[in-house]
Amino acid sequence: MKRNLKELEHRIGYTFQDFALLKKAMSHSSYVNEEHLPKYECNERLEFLGDSVLGFVTAEYLFAKHPTAPEGELTRIRALLVCEDSLHEVAQRLELGKYLKL
Repeated sequence: MKRNLKELEHRIGYTFQDFALLKKAMSHSSYVNEEHLPKYECNERLEFLGDSVLGFVTAEYLFAKHPTAPEGELTRIRALLVCEDSLHEVAQRLELGKYLKL
């Protein structure tokens, strides 16, 4: 059973100012294709942007948290934090699959 996206907002502790962004973020390309919507209505463009933002925010945090760490160590830690396995684990904890339109 698919859940309400307002419930997802509550789960993540964030209320979207533009709720349409959350709807788009949870719209997989297969859903968009089946509904005959324009390709840009799926989450892929937001995923592209989000990957960059996540990398930047993580890098900024690590840079401030570890002021004497060399670049190589910071890069290694960032890669561990934003890798597919780590993000998959977080997605499972949040049960994002229950909210995704496929």
